Amino acid sequence: MRTVGVVVNPEKAAQDPQVTVRVREAVSTLLRHGLVVRVNADGARAVRLEELSATEQELAESSDALVVVGGDGTILRAARAGAVRGVPVMGVNVGGFGFLAEVGPEELPEATRLLLEERYAVEERMMLEARVHRGGEVAWRSIALNDVVVTKGGYARLMPIRAHVNEEHLATYLADGLIVSTPTGSTAYSLSAGGPILSPTVGAIVITPICPHTLNARPVVVDADDVVTVEVEEAVEDVWLTVDGQVGTPLEAGGCVEIREARERTRLVRLRRPSFYDLLRRKFGWGGR
Repeated sequence: MRTVGVVVNPEKAAQDPQVTVRVREAVSTLLRHGLVVRVNADGARAVRLEELSATEQELAESSDALVVVGGDGTILRAARAGAVRGVPVMGVNVGGFGFLAEVGPEELPEATRLLLEERYAVEERMMLEARVHRGGEVAWRSIALNDVVVTKGGYARLMPIRAHVNEEHLATYLADGLIVSTPTGSTAYSLSAGGPILSPTVGAIVITPICPHTLNARPVVVDADDVVTVEVEEAVEDVWLTVDGQVGTPLEAGGCVEIREARERTRLVRLRRPSFYDLLRRKFGWGGR
């Protein structure tokens, strides 16, 4: 390992002075051991390390590992950028749930030492690829760690959404939208819409309608090898496709979205043996009886 990229959420750093202290300590340790360290531009200003500033794209293209300090949203953004080259991502949670993070800020010094000594495992997570087709061509492409969502902005109104699996008609939903998620994303938006929780190691895709206007529409779990196609049947205005709740594109009438397992993988740094079920119990407050 020669180069470490550090991605800091500047808002989180501003809210907690200890975040700045811990990040500066970690960066100092890495530099003392002869590594090249770069910090995302906004984060560098927040923790007063402007001399190490770089764009997030530069970090993804040049780093051997990414240390991401923020909530799940920050980790999701870094995971998509790092997945192209397979860069391992170590999440440091200073957000809410922190499903993707490995450590908290107080554990960063020890985590930095283990990272330097390369005493960690890498857990691979499945991602989705979304392609928007217009006029027989691919007009837009993105990858997602959590989910791909078709939804409507503007006025509150249902819209007809047609879903196919491997070119076979699955259902036409009259709903607010449709979520297609990975197992990792099954604890995110899909869960809020009534979807099932899947272990992140399961090879599957979850299709979850958002507020369907029927009593018998249920989430469906399909194989990871399946291809899901989503179309908005009528010329409904202001329809959007969003990826991980962060990037997106308008979905025009007559267009369709093809969603499949991506070639890319998110590689999460694990310093200890992960337990998904312990994580569920702690994050959701499931107590014993």
